[in-house]
Amino acid sequence: MTQRLHFVFGGDLIDPQTTEFKNVDDIHMVGVYADYASAYDAWKSEAQRTVDNAHTRYFIAHLHRLRDEEAETSTTEELGH
Repeated sequence: MTQRLHFVFGGDLIDPQTTEFKNVDDIHMVGVYADYASAYDAWKSEAQRTVDNAHTRYFIAHLHRLRDEEAETSTTEELGH
């Protein structure tokens, strides 16, 4: 089985319509997860915790794609469906 690492991170954006952070030094690094489902759960928890702040946003980065940028996967493939 191929290991597919995912990194969850977030913070305050300059403008909620963009993905540019106010201060890169303040990015909240939630963690690295061995599968998409675990990363999604962590992302969802942080997103719900900060739902009242429109400028705060969390993301999932697919670290495994950095190793093999030619390989494309879909969300359902990540979950094994």
